[in-house]
Amino acid sequence: MPARVPNRPLCRNCGGFPVVAITTGDRHHDGSRVLLHVVCHTCQGTGHTHPARAVIPAGR
Repeated sequence: MPARVPNRPLCRNCGGFPVVAITTGDRHHDGSRVLLHVVCHTCQGTGHTHPARAVIPAGR
């Protein structure tokens, strides 16, 4: 049975892919690549954004 998840919009900056691995071109001693894991700063690694709050005009 699928879990019920609130319908939240995807992050505009990462498009739902909040963590990426970037290769540096170097290799470890066992031959595997050295990777940097980078997290989206906008959504803090969740892939979703909070809905925009309603703006209420005030004043004139």
